[in-house]
Amino acid sequence: MADEKALQNVDEQVLSDTKAMIDGLKTVCANAGLANDSSEYKIITETFLYKFLNDRFLHELRTTGGLGEDAEAVYSDMSKEDRERLLARLDPTCAVIRPEYLISYLFNRKGKSGEGAYGGKLADKKNFHEAFDGALKGIAEDNVEIFSVKTGEGQPIQLFSGISRFIVEENRRDSFCEQMIDRLARFSFEQAFTEKYDFFAAVFEYLISDYNKDSGTYGEYFTPHSIATIMARILVPEGDNNVTVYDPAAGTGTLVLAVAHRIGESNCTIYTQDRSQKANEFLRLNLILNGLVSSLPNVVHDDTLVSPRHLSQGKKSVQQFDYIVSNPPFKCNFSDTRDTLAGEAYKARFWAGVPNVPKKKPEGMAIYLMFLQHIVVSLKPGGKAAVVVPTGFLTAKGKIEKAIRKKLIDGHMLRGVVSMPSNIFANTGTNVSIVFIDSSEIYGSALLMDASKLGEKRKADGKNQRTFLSTEEIERIVETFNAREEQDDFSVLASYEDIEAKSYSLSAGQYFEVKIEYEDLTPDEFDALLSGHMKSLRELFAEGDRLREKIENQLGRLHFE
Repeated sequence: MADEKALQNVDEQVLSDTKAMIDGLKTVCANAGLANDSSEYKIITETFLYKFLNDRFLHELRTTGGLGEDAEAVYSDMSKEDRERLLARLDPTCAVIRPEYLISYLFNRKGKSGEGAYGGKLADKKNFHEAFDGALKGIAEDNVEIFSVKTGEGQPIQLFSGISRFIVEENRRDSFCEQMIDRLARFSFEQAFTEKYDFFAAVFEYLISDYNKDSGTYGEYFTPHSIATIMARILVPEGDNNVTVYDPAAGTGTLVLAVAHRIGESNCTIYTQDRSQKANEFLRLNLILNGLVSSLPNVVHDDTLVSPRHLSQGKKSVQQFDYIVSNPPFKCNFSDTRDTLAGEAYKARFWAGVPNVPKKKPEGMAIYLMFLQHIVVSLKPGGKAAVVVPTGFLTAKGKIEKAIRKKLIDGHMLRGVVSMPSNIFANTGTNVSIVFIDSSEIYGSALLMDASKLGEKRKADGKNQRTFLSTEEIERIVETFNAREEQDDFSVLASYEDIEAKSYSLSAGQYFEVKIEYEDLTPDEFDALLSGHMKSLRELFAEGDRLREKIENQLGRLHFE
């Protein structure tokens, strides 16, 4: 027990130290006038990732490479041939970093000039920012095959592009980069490499917390960890092997990572697409932090609805996946492509129809309906999906909404629905539900759950109120759903026939039993109870008469005066 507590304290200390380093990087940016600037997130994420890759590489040198505690010195002193033989033994998902690109090298050689072993430019006081950016770009170029994600046309998007260009005053660039190196050199990730998903999920959430403001304009960049956990644990009650996981509106990848963690990172391959450049940059960082580098080639920056890039072998249809998770944008302006999506070429994918663009509010187009249809088509036979939707979808009378619900029921694909509490997301007050789809056709009923009354409301960031689920409440949702258990006013098993009879409504409340409490009374007990109620009523009527008489008297005096 004491050992467990000591280990927990170490974990908390590492997390605390990691957050302190992130705060230090943000402080340097703030002092340079870049706080809340659009470039700040790129500086912070590139610098943080540089530190992570640097420390991971050194960890590999010490362990797999067998260089021990003096790994940096031994590695730097090696001949080029010995170094190459060493690098061939390391984990292929680990970034390869030249000696002159290491953080310690830049930190220790400020004020010196010359060339490194590979011809790289050393740091000196007059061009330190060039050396810093050179290290970032050099690491990106040396590892382009491993760490690049792709545009829709297949062009690689490199890992780093440098940070000093964001400092407008050129004479301040050296100082800025020196301060960043100073912050990076104070901390080591060494102890963090034994940590798992939950640790890095917390680190990632903290890292991007200030840069998540515009999520919702296209996709949700970040889904709360509690929601991701619920979706993953219901979708994958037990582990799996050699499967694919997909998100067509991936954002930062919180959902696919939660499912991958549940399955086992080595047992699945992740595929994603998102048209947001910022979201894809966050997603790449998230995958690297969580040891899913091998899935980076499957991360695509493009519009999923217009140009799905994950296709079948013959490229005549979309690729199908074992697991799909998504928190797609609910509403978005797709007016430029709406008519294209409604064309003949897209009818197989958007079988229920394409929503119209509201004339007065084009950003109110219900784009989530398109993603829902795309997800159904993208499921393998026997595949499983979990999708976040606005709760209004469950009962909406619109033609497209009803057609989607009808297909899920008639095709025996609906496993169930969980309606979540309000304000569960930081950036939307829309009530949300999670729809669970299973194309194995093994169900004849759906488990409908109303979890909207759960959770505790409190301010999340000092101003916005959010609802937080406790560990016990998360357990109740997951265990009740997976057991397909009925609980009064909480969960109900609704047969597909009953759902069809109620116009395919998926709202749990419409299927709860109305219960009337009865109490057995003897005739004498009934007479006594009735007599008591009659006495109370007579007293209330008498009090009413006294009040009326008092009010009339007061009104009479006022009239007289």
